[in-house]
Amino acid sequence: MSNKDLNELRDQLDDINLQLLHLISNRAKVVQEIGKVKEKQGVNRYDPVRERKMLDLIESNNEGPLDVATVKHLFKEIFKAGLDLQEDDHKKALLVSRKKKSEDTIIDLKGELIGNGIPSFVFGPCAVESYEQVAKVAESIRNKGLKLMRGGAYKPRTSPYDFQGLGVEGLKILKRVADEYGLAVISEIVNPADVETAVEYIDVIQIGARNMQNFELLKAAGAVNKPVLLKRGLAATIDEFINAAEYIMAQGNGNIILCERGIRTYERATRNTLDISAVPILKQETHLPVMVDVTHSTGRKDLLLPTAKAALAIGADGVMAEVHPDPSVALSDSAQQMDLKQFDEFYSEIQKLNWVTV
Repeated sequence: MSNKDLNELRDQLDDINLQLLHLISNRAKVVQEIGKVKEKQGVNRYDPVRERKMLDLIESNNEGPLDVATVKHLFKEIFKAGLDLQEDDHKKALLVSRKKKSEDTIIDLKGELIGNGIPSFVFGPCAVESYEQVAKVAESIRNKGLKLMRGGAYKPRTSPYDFQGLGVEGLKILKRVADEYGLAVISEIVNPADVETAVEYIDVIQIGARNMQNFELLKAAGAVNKPVLLKRGLAATIDEFINAAEYIMAQGNGNIILCERGIRTYERATRNTLDISAVPILKQETHLPVMVDVTHSTGRKDLLLPTAKAALAIGADGVMAEVHPDPSVALSDSAQQMDLKQFDEFYSEIQKLNWVTV
């Protein structure tokens, strides 16, 4: 074979390559349109039955010289690229996506800016038990120059016989203490019907781990003009967590704080397993501020400080931890709450970190 013949074959190959590129590009455009239709219909993007039919059709029409296994491998890679394209389009369409909005969302809570690059801190009792109890913690928070406090008025508990919270009376106590000490308060709501009442008393609606996929509650929280702190579910993937936030934002409320609070694994050394890598992933995938609850993720007071340091070091916008005047008599989660002296020591150590502005 002469060089002329070789060059002609190579030119022919180049033409075929361009034809293949054109066909693959056209296929990708069709796949994108199919993805849009499936999105509207709420249908899963991956359809194994459909993929099997396409592979069978290809196999039945394969005339060589490539063997069936090679042809199937090539087309499976093309199919995978199409699914990846649909997934990318889906993420671009999400309101919470970093691809939708490049700049960080910053939430103003009575002058405390969440997500502006300076860590914020949320402390307070697991459950609101009395005015005196909450006021003691609030005084300690205010004396540290902090502005945010948490406290549970409604408590979703594993056992129906455990303390379920004071309800509206607990919200009223939080409101009274917040006004007296100049704080913004965060409290969990578990029933969509309670959202309208809660906004009169609290500054941030918390949706807890067990309600992360309570879609009616998510929609109810999204329909009011009040910031929402959304905690990751016990066994939720990051994609599920992000889509839960999308439920809120789709209703018109874009003031959302994501909170990593540990996920359930086989490990028993801690209450949950703190997925610290979720923080940078959420910061990359969404434009929302991300906090870390070091109390519920570990369930151990001896791990609160190192996990808080880890959270801040990896880029979290804030840390949440529980404080009680006398944890030994707490009506819920007594073993994991700091007393006031431990709180002082904890925050004193946090202040030594050079990225904290006091």
